Amino acid sequence: MDTQQVSAPPRAPSAGVVHINIRLTDGYTIISNRLSQHRGMSLLAIGVGTHIQSLPDGRRVGVKALAERFPESEVRIAAALRELEEHGFLRRTRVRVGGGKLATRTESYNHPEAAARGRVRAAVAAPVVPAVPAAAPEPEAAPVAAAEPVRVPVPEPEPVRVPVLEPGPVRVPVLEPVPVRVGVTEPVPEPVPVPVPVDPAPGPRL
Repeated sequence: MDTQQVSAPPRAPSAGVVHINIRLTDGYTIISNRLSQHRGMSLLAIGVGTHIQSLPDGRRVGVKALAERFPESEVRIAAALRELEEHGFLRRTRVRVGGGKLATRTESYNHPEAAARGRVRAAVAAPVVPAVPAAAPEPEAAPVAAAEPVRVPVPEPEPVRVPVLEPGPVRVPVLEPVPVRVGVTEPVPEPVPVPVPVDPAPGPRL
């Protein structure tokens, strides 16, 4: 058996609340301060929300069920539930169950941001589908013989006439003769005889 530990501050304040707690091992619920200390809701709405948070899944939390449990009237409890819905701590929807009946589905959130996760969870959950009796097996159809393939004649392509271009005359450029200058040779003068001096013959020696 676990020993309960009592914790208390060494010096109690002169005024205000003093918490004297024991360590809880079972039978407790974690409640967000966003709900328990909400400044925009009535104390009745906070109390109803805290009570709903402490209940297990599947417990009935409608107006009539809560009115049977607590001394408050159905009118006050209905107003408290509307406050919880307005501030994002509660969501009630009508769902169709087996036999075509409608039931109220209540989702309780410990934090307003948990509402978005609750919608995703509800979308992923599989819908309740009533059981449908199995239908009698249909008679097997007689086999149908496969139709023979029909040969469709394919027309041969007509030859395409390609015009043949005749070769045209090719113009060859005619080169005009270029005048060539021929040098005129001057006549070579005939050599003029040059007189050669002749020494006189020596005379006889005496």
